[in-house]
Amino acid sequence: MGTTEDLYEVPDDRAVRLVRDAMDRTTADLPPLPDLAGAARAQGRRRKARVRAAIGGGVLAVAALGVAGAAALPVGNSGEKVSGVVNVAAPPSSSAPQPPVHIEPTPGESSMADLPVAERTRQENFQNQAVGVLQGLLPESVGTVQRTDLSVRLYQGTKDGKTFTIVFSVRPSGADHTDRPCLEVKGQVCKQATLPGGIRATAATAPINNGDVTETRLSFRYGKSSVSLAVSPHDASNTSAPVTNDQLLALAKAPAFLDLVKTADADPVEQEQTIVPGG
Repeated sequence: MGTTEDLYEVPDDRAVRLVRDAMDRTTADLPPLPDLAGAARAQGRRRKARVRAAIGGGVLAVAALGVAGAAALPVGNSGEKVSGVVNVAAPPSSSAPQPPVHIEPTPGESSMADLPVAERTRQENFQNQAVGVLQGLLPESVGTVQRTDLSVRLYQGTKDGKTFTIVFSVRPSGADHTDRPCLEVKGQVCKQATLPGGIRATAATAPINNGDVTETRLSFRYGKSSVSLAVSPHDASNTSAPVTNDQLLALAKAPAFLDLVKTADADPVEQEQTIVPGG
């Protein structure tokens, strides 16, 4: 029968004891150290120490092979080991905000560079959020979405060398604001949809310039703000805005877009809209 000490001995202690016994057995076979003095005695001790170190190193190597074997197991897309031995999540992918597209203001026009530093930083942070949302929700035909340094509401989409101006605005407009009906005149085509919360949104595609190209716009009311999103054509190549009414209405229903609108409605990044009577 084992002793009380044997019953309560943990596996780790037993392993250490076995390694120590193996070291002692191996070094016991070495010839006894001669009664030498000085450097000779030191050399003999170093020899015995090297043997002990070699044995210990072998044990550690076996342990290291076990760890290496677990690390070499195939991983799934989530970064989890298939065997469940190691569960290390893959680091989240993130990309740093890109610098804005510089647009030189016209004479007498102000830009974001004229804002106080704190306000400019706040607006740039909102732009970066907007870029992420718009990039994920607009169709691929719009291309890579970037912010500009001219206005918080001005963005660009670039695809195959063509640049499409994007205007995204969440602007306070007062409690008495009423939406105008979308009239299908002069080639304009309208479509409406109900967003979460019963919000009525309108999308319209209309000819602009000489009527050879079209612009697509989205508009609705949220809280105390007028919300609009417009994608313009690429004039140089005579290419219409590469987005449809249905695509903009689907974007408007997306939770990420509505969360962005909610943020801007609660903490506006634009000045309140002034409505001129009869305008």
